[in-house]
Amino acid sequence: MPRWKALPEELDPSLREFVARLRGLVDRSGLSPAAVADRTGYSRTSWERYLNGGLLAPRGAVVALAEVTGAEPHQLTMAWEAAERAWSRSETRHHMTMEAIRASRARATPGEAGVAAAPVASRRPSRTAGGAGPDRSRRGGRRRAALFLAGVVGALLLVAGAVLLIDLGGDDDAGAVPAAPSAGAGTGAPRSPSVVGCGGAGCAGQDPETTGCGGRFADTVARATVGGALVEVRWSATCGAAWARITRASAGDTVRIAAGSSEQEGAVGAEADAYTPMVAADQASDARACATLVSGATGCTAPG
Repeated sequence: MPRWKALPEELDPSLREFVARLRGLVDRSGLSPAAVADRTGYSRTSWERYLNGGLLAPRGAVVALAEVTGAEPHQLTMAWEAAERAWSRSETRHHMTMEAIRASRARATPGEAGVAAAPVASRRPSRTAGGAGPDRSRRGGRRRAALFLAGVVGALLLVAGAVLLIDLGGDDDAGAVPAAPSAGAGTGAPRSPSVVGCGGAGCAGQDPETTGCGGRFADTVARATVGGALVEVRWSATCGAAWARITRASAGDTVRIAAGSSEQEGAVGAEADAYTPMVAADQASDARACATLVSGATGCTAPG
């Protein structure tokens, strides 16, 4: 079964190329979406949307992905800038086209046509005696049709003008912070220490990803190789908490984190990695991670 979904057919070629580039980085790193989320600080749901073409990844997420995969950040952000301009053009074209359609429909509604026709109808009796009534009616109908067509053409010209302005002016904003279309509704923005979801003992048993303690607020402070798997202690000074992570693992392998008398455990499922809930840890040296593999191999990170 393919790892990635087929990208939407209507996706702009620049966006399609950029998403393929992000997918390539994730594939070469061997990380699952859950591991990417944990290491970058952006949620798993957000990354699934970024990597399936449903939403343009914000600049911060792209930089974070470059850091965790060892990619060259400058080249990746330049590719993001081209993709962001394509995304903005696509959003604007869609918006302006819908506005033009709505405007055209409004001009063609029977109610408005009736209002426009009323003054002409009220003058018909006085003109009929001279034989000019039917001709005047035809001229009025042609005039209304011409006005309607002019309105439609004007709306379409407005769409074309807006797209042209965006194409000509896009390079001036190449270094700007991403506009609204490139940010998810509360899912893509980088977290700051003021919005992490817990601290110290309040983090015990909670998920480091959903609380915001992972990503750029966490460091790997200890690691060990157990069989073919890598076991790490992840510690967040911001949250005062630690958790264990296992990668390159097999289904059924387990990993646990301990700090003092507190302990949490996680198990590997279909993906090749897993992490535990958190335990409170005021210092990095307070935590220790251990793994038990289905192969029978066991091991822990060094104490302290």
